[in-house]
Amino acid sequence: MKNLSKKLTLTLWATTLSSLPVIAHEGDDPLLTRVMIDQFEWRDGDDEADPYVLEAQGWIGKDLHKLWIKTDVERVDGETEEAEIQALYSRAIAPFWDVQLGVRQDLKPTPEREWGVIGIQGLAPYFFEIDAALFVGDSGDTAARLSAEYEWMLTQKVVLSPEVSMNFYGQNDMHRQTGSGLADAQAGLRLRYEIRREFAPYIGVNWTKSFGNTADFVREHGEPTSDTQWVAGVRAWF
Repeated sequence: MKNLSKKLTLTLWATTLSSLPVIAHEGDDPLLTRVMIDQFEWRDGDDEADPYVLEAQGWIGKDLHKLWIKTDVERVDGETEEAEIQALYSRAIAPFWDVQLGVRQDLKPTPEREWGVIGIQGLAPYFFEIDAALFVGDSGDTAARLSAEYEWMLTQKVVLSPEVSMNFYGQNDMHRQTGSGLADAQAGLRLRYEIRREFAPYIGVNWTKSFGNTADFVREHGEPTSDTQWVAGVRAWF
């Protein structure tokens, strides 16, 4: 009888322990990497300039702590018109949300600019991807950026992706043709076909517009304050 009771007790303990959640140890948090090419595209606009655009980001790190690299490049007629790179320390503060601190370097247009960065990136309710950042320049200048994107799965392979991005500045900068307040906004709609989850060509339309003092600077240089562009490109990650 005693042996039977002992066996029942051991069985009960084994059943209870097997139902408990697995506790992750430090060895279960490996070093991971990812590179994401969000946009690599050609744009056909209203004017004669048809730019090529690259927007990409990547990270290396563990579950809570990561190093992020973000870049944004635009080339027209073989010349780099805009080039920006960010290096950020990212810390998870909630499920699907990271706070980010680091530096941003504007390589083009000249003169170059350096900024400190504090931002937040993550997945908002209803699956909106949000990337918001505040920038403080080495001379005390300030700027801010807000981007949002949504992915609408039409089928298992066809995805419609609307997105919007806005740039704000705390002061006028005639060298870069940017004015205080809301400087410019960009809205796009891209339809992609995922040959694989990691590789998807797409087509779409992209609209840009300058506002306020930025629009005045743009007009003084004889350039349009808004443009609608047809786009074709590739989205990938690995």
